[in-house]
Amino acid sequence: MELNLLLQNIFAPTVLFFFIGVIAVLCKSDLEIPAPLPKLFSLYLLLAIGFKGGIGIQKSGIFNNQVLLTLSAAIVMSLLIPLLGFIVLRLKFNVFNSAAIAAAYGSISAVTFISAESFLTSQNISSDGFMIGALALMESPAILVGLLLVKYAGPKNRPDSRKLYLRSILHESFLNGSVFLLLASLIIGFLTALTNPLAIEKMKPFTHSLFYGVECFFLLDMGMVAAQRLPSLKKAGSFLISFAILMPIFNALIGVLVARSLALDPGNALLFVVLCASASYLAVPAAMRMTVPEARSSYYISTTLGLTFPFNIILGIPIYMSLVNKIIPTSPL
Repeated sequence: MELNLLLQNIFAPTVLFFFIGVIAVLCKSDLEIPAPLPKLFSLYLLLAIGFKGGIGIQKSGIFNNQVLLTLSAAIVMSLLIPLLGFIVLRLKFNVFNSAAIAAAYGSISAVTFISAESFLTSQNISSDGFMIGALALMESPAILVGLLLVKYAGPKNRPDSRKLYLRSILHESFLNGSVFLLLASLIIGFLTALTNPLAIEKMKPFTHSLFYGVECFFLLDMGMVAAQRLPSLKKAGSFLISFAILMPIFNALIGVLVARSLALDPGNALLFVVLCASASYLAVPAAMRMTVPEARSSYYISTTLGLTFPFNIILGIPIYMSLVNKIIPTSPL
């Protein structure tokens, strides 16, 4: 790994604010962000990146071959990763816990993706808006796979009240709030760029100028939440703790190879790899708590939020950028 990439990432304001949040909890400071604000920050970040992504897709051309291939590969990865994770997790856990954890690691973290975008900006590396489309498409399929694994691999004598029906599975997979807002913002950005480009300038103070500051506030809160989850990791055990670090790295290696086969530029390749390596700590836990109550939420929340998320934003992103630089050849000018 390139040391300068690691140092530049660690000393980025967003990551430093994450550290401050962790330190605040460990030192038992009374620092607190009022409860409604983190949710508002999350919604704002999704809206902003969705809107900017829609503009980028319109400029890139939605029917471009590389766009279609990349989005298709993103869907395939979001279906494949939870299946691989499930096979590994079944060595230690029952069907319910294995499916829930695998779904979390097959889905994505929008904040990790946003952190990767900020990293690329700091390195003056460009990326395309259509990668936001990959972000939107990769969240739901893993939830669907996880719920189907419970339905078909779980016990057949499950109580009727807990049986999973196709309608509820699809609803939890494709209509959870984060996916809905991201897709809606993506469409609005696309239509705005297509029909009223002047309106983009009016939105810039909201979607661009405020973005980095809100991201710092959000990561400050995420640092506090992650630190609060650390005690729960003791219950997870060494197997799951190892899985929380090694699975993202394994997924990143697959992602790099797929990105190479797609001939993605370095910026787009990093975002694709980060999507493969990240894990959901919002959408999947919400869906699993409602539809698979037999799974222990302390397993899939403490590992994704307490370990995988900090690992990715602190160490993972520069490691993945290093992999991209080594494995994907740079196009000659």
